[in-house]
Amino acid sequence: MVPLPLYNISSLYKFSLAKNELEGTLPADLGLTLLNLREFYFGGNRLTGPLPPSMTNMSNLVKFDISENNITGPIPYNLGSLPNIQWLSLGPNALGNNMQPGDLSFFNSLVNCTRLKMLALDFNGLTGELPNSIVNLSTTMEGLYLYGNNIYGSIPQEIGKLVNMTELSLFGNFLTGSIPESIGELSKLSGLYLYDNNISGVIPTSIGNITQLSFLDLDSNMLQGSIPAQLFNISSLQNLLLANNSLEGVIPEEIMFSSQLIRLRLSHNLFTGSLPSQIGSLNHLIKLDLSYNKLTGNIPSTLDGCVMLQELYMQGNLFQGSIPSSFKSLRSLAVLDISNNKISGTIPSFFDGFGVIVFLNLSHNKLGGEVPKSGPFSNVGAFSVVVNSELCGGIPALQLPACPCPVKISRNKKKTFSLRNILLLVLLPIGILLALLALICYRRQNSKRLTYSVPILEDSRYLKLSYQDLLRATNEFAQINFLGEGRYGSVYRGVVKSMEHTVAVKVLNVEVRGANKSFLAECETLRNIRHRNLIKIITACSSTDFKGNDFKALVFEFMTNGSLDNWLHPSPHHQGNEKNLTLLQRLNISIDVALGLDYLHHHSHENIIHGDIKPSNILLDENFVAHIGDFGLARFCFDTSTSNSNQTQLSSTGIRGTIGYVPPEYGMCGEISTKGDVYSYVILLLEIFTRKRPTESGIFIDGCSNLHDYVRMALPQRVMDIADPQLVHVLDCKEDGLIVNQSYSKAVMEECLTSIFEVGILCSGETPKNRIDISVAIKQLHVARDKLLQHRVRVAVSWYDNDEFLAMKFPYFYIFHL
Repeated sequence: MVPLPLYNISSLYKFSLAKNELEGTLPADLGLTLLNLREFYFGGNRLTGPLPPSMTNMSNLVKFDISENNITGPIPYNLGSLPNIQWLSLGPNALGNNMQPGDLSFFNSLVNCTRLKMLALDFNGLTGELPNSIVNLSTTMEGLYLYGNNIYGSIPQEIGKLVNMTELSLFGNFLTGSIPESIGELSKLSGLYLYDNNISGVIPTSIGNITQLSFLDLDSNMLQGSIPAQLFNISSLQNLLLANNSLEGVIPEEIMFSSQLIRLRLSHNLFTGSLPSQIGSLNHLIKLDLSYNKLTGNIPSTLDGCVMLQELYMQGNLFQGSIPSSFKSLRSLAVLDISNNKISGTIPSFFDGFGVIVFLNLSHNKLGGEVPKSGPFSNVGAFSVVVNSELCGGIPALQLPACPCPVKISRNKKKTFSLRNILLLVLLPIGILLALLALICYRRQNSKRLTYSVPILEDSRYLKLSYQDLLRATNEFAQINFLGEGRYGSVYRGVVKSMEHTVAVKVLNVEVRGANKSFLAECETLRNIRHRNLIKIITACSSTDFKGNDFKALVFEFMTNGSLDNWLHPSPHHQGNEKNLTLLQRLNISIDVALGLDYLHHHSHENIIHGDIKPSNILLDENFVAHIGDFGLARFCFDTSTSNSNQTQLSSTGIRGTIGYVPPEYGMCGEISTKGDVYSYVILLLEIFTRKRPTESGIFIDGCSNLHDYVRMALPQRVMDIADPQLVHVLDCKEDGLIVNQSYSKAVMEECLTSIFEVGILCSGETPKNRIDISVAIKQLHVARDKLLQHRVRVAVSWYDNDEFLAMKFPYFYIFHL
């Protein structure tokens, strides 16, 4: 709870308690007690209750942010009495008036806020017709965010009056009508987000006048007509998303002018004709989705110009001909789907060399010949070739007919055949030698490409770093900067010149099987998540080194206190100066990790399974806040009608994770699930407080088969026997000539440890259904911490038995309870 006296400090002009876990309500007289307030930041907490109408009395207010709480409405109708307001962020919250129209009536008053620059009301459940008065908002408006509500009506025709607008986000509502032609007058607009509405009509040609537009998302509407060629005159356009509409006609050849495009999504429309060959000029394209249209003709061989392409979706069209041989240049492809077309010919052998491919879908075509057995075709879960009646061979799991044996050569042709063999024996070595020389020349030329890197993380907030940058940052990956080694690579400390602070550089060993998939999995996961207790990625680099070899690295925030594993199990050279974590620190770390997992499982964009929770993957910053790292085994979790909501449809083809932390069901080909993460977390929890590894031989006694049994058999009488001895002993440290003793009574410590170990037992059942959810574990660990803090005592004892010294040194000397 926020202490009420704080709201009575009338001299405050800036008040920020954002991004904590504060609860309670905002006082009704907020605007009467903080009259001098200019900036108010309470976003990212757990506040409830109504928005105080008295806030309209704060005439000096410039910025007001209560986003990401659960504050209810209604929104005061007289917000116009805030003459100096520039920044008003009220969402996400619950300001909607119980789905009743009229939630937007306050807009008429906002017209008087002549300095307003940003208005955010996203995800509030607001209901009502989009008022025409939004066009009369201040011309200083730069950002309007009304997405994720229940707003209906149409976009006002005079929207072009907001000439300084840089972002207009109205997606996820029930808007109808058409896009006004005046939208083209918003010349400073960089992002226009209107997807997931019911907007009809055509795409205005005037959008081509918005020369600074970078992101145009019109997905999932009812748009008709063709794509205006003028759209491709916008040189800054990076994301063009027009999927799930009723657009028709051909894809304009002018597409070649949008050379900065990174994502182009045209799926689920009615486009016809052939794909323009000029599409190969989009050499920055990372994702191209043309699926489920009526495109015809051959797949253009010029697509090999899109060298950075990672995802290519062409399924559900009428493409014919063979798979172009030029596709062998698309070595960055992770997903290729050309299913449900009329593709014929054989499966090219160059797919074997696609090292980062995650899924290759060639099904429902007219392909024939032998299915390869290596590369992606060695894993039945990585490709599909069903409903291609002329295919044969392949791995046994496909159950395809065997390919016919080669035709026998007649006797009168044996002499000719022998002559060919002799020629092959002579020419083949020469050919190999020439190929080696060509390869050497090719690699020498490619060494010039060391600054070229594939932007795996396409968002502009990520730095663009090359191999040369990382080489310089780590002093050529010097041993003195070596931090550790993992399954797929090594980690180095470095200082990036453009950032001027320390980072951790994870360099993958691309020759290790699975390293490329781990790299893609980690990138895909980390660009979709953001949480205090998850490791923050700075950027990723997919490039080449000086020799032309593949180079892949991830750059993270540097964690000053290293991994939790180093604190629980220090290496031998640290034995003289042994590290130790206090009981409270360990409990805080346990809660941090649980909060991070709870975010992954329930609150991220898509539910995510980490797959490898263990001490070496828990990193500690300078304040001992825990961050979950290493998402190389992470998997996205999708709900389906045929499975539990906390399970993926990917079966484990082998044990995923680390021995000792892997749940029992994974070893029996069970489904990978969030409950598997919970099991791994509990093993980690028990290890933190017992300081015993799950594979340590000392726990396999008295019928114990694992760490779970070792703890369960000790509860409740022998808790102190299994706890880490360093927690039980009192640890002293010097401070200003005194000994400061931070300790707890044995009874308090025993009660706390019992609560913690009970959480571990509840979460580590043999079967997933017997494990509690991670959110329940968080609540119980919070209860244990609250009990601990209630009894925490800080006692100062003098080195000298001298009351006068104490009185002089500490005139106000207390023993107090926190």
